[in-house]
Amino acid sequence: MENNVEGNRSIDLLARLNRIPVWALPKSYLAIIGLGYFFTFYDISNIGFAMPAINEQFHLSNSTSLFLALSVGLIGYIVGSFIIGTFADRYGRYRMLILTFALTAIGSFGDALAPDITALIVFRFVTGVGVGADLNLVSTYISELAPTSRRGRITLLTFLIGILGQTITPFVALALVPHLVIGWRLLFAIGGFIAVVGLILRVRLPESPRWEIHHGHQDRAEKTISGMEEFCRTQNITLGDPVRENVEMRTGVPFRFLFQPLYLKRLITLICMWFLWYIGNYGFLGDAADLISAHGAGIGDSIGYLAVGAIGYPIGTLLVLKIVDRMERKRLILIATFVWLIGMLLVGSYANTFVIYLGSFFASLALGSYLQVAYTYTAEAFPTQARSTGFALSDGLGHAGGALGAILLPVIIAHTSFFTGFAFIGFTGFLAGIVAQFGPKTTGRNLESVSS
Repeated sequence: MENNVEGNRSIDLLARLNRIPVWALPKSYLAIIGLGYFFTFYDISNIGFAMPAINEQFHLSNSTSLFLALSVGLIGYIVGSFIIGTFADRYGRYRMLILTFALTAIGSFGDALAPDITALIVFRFVTGVGVGADLNLVSTYISELAPTSRRGRITLLTFLIGILGQTITPFVALALVPHLVIGWRLLFAIGGFIAVVGLILRVRLPESPRWEIHHGHQDRAEKTISGMEEFCRTQNITLGDPVRENVEMRTGVPFRFLFQPLYLKRLITLICMWFLWYIGNYGFLGDAADLISAHGAGIGDSIGYLAVGAIGYPIGTLLVLKIVDRMERKRLILIATFVWLIGMLLVGSYANTFVIYLGSFFASLALGSYLQVAYTYTAEAFPTQARSTGFALSDGLGHAGGALGAILLPVIIAHTSFFTGFAFIGFTGFLAGIVAQFGPKTTGRNLESVSS
């Protein structure tokens, strides 16, 4: 009888949470969460811009530096996303959100102070662990707190703060790397300071009430939900009657849920989607500055092409902001990957300066349109009991494509042509959009409905 009472209370709490139509927590929480995205994209970008200077100072070949510094970071990303993501499903989102920023701060300052490539390898791995887990947890956390009807919009607004990290990084790199011997070190140190600030601010965040409900912490969940309902009342926002839905309240090892036929199909689809996408994503972000420089442009000019093109990141996010909760998300993903293909073909043509700028802009536009829509879509596809683990496996294993792309792009260009290399990563990105069409419909549905 006691289990039935607790189960009914859990269903009632979820119904109350799902009826809240707005972001009913302090707006500052969105900025704090967005800072996690900011660091993630700052770190993803900075290694590519630092690499030419690291090569020169550590006397490395391009292939060695890419494998040791970039691919090792991606391995850390996969490990961190999976291990810490699984812990988040068992022990809560909040604790792991604190741990991830502590790791990224340690890794970033270690990157900045690395005396040789061995130390850089170690700290790039640590940074990767923190970044991979944080991207997972931020996407999971915001999806569980955002209202159903505005989940896409709110996650995009949060992401807009983060995408600025990818927008400003080329300009920071342009100001530091070509002009200062320690410029690349300062680039990493800035990331460390961002992580420290984020760590201090995150202690204010509440635990996800959705996670608490599914793990037997109804009293704590009710306190947060009651506060959200009170916010709505003070803002004269009408709350409809709670709509109760039968929800499975089982807990246990997340893999028990993921290997059910429904979720296994989604898992395979999303792993393939992210694998194909990251081949080009990391090939472009990690290699483009170096490859354009080797193709005849100076380091400053090659970074400049990408810096100007990076204006497309926030523009891409803003373009999908108004339609993300109206159009099915997997359709938006397909459109974004087609824009990516156009951008890569333009860059690969190397026709003239304007065309390279335009291609870089289209690539950034696609990234700004695709990433948060796809992150939200991935988090929505799995049940609360295994959401973070499902995201970790999809995005984490997908990052193996990033490691492959970072190594493969220079090899393809060396053995074929500049155009063939960029056309290849353009088509793999577009294939990711096609694969996404085999996933579930999520727009306008509460998370429990998507999971059923």
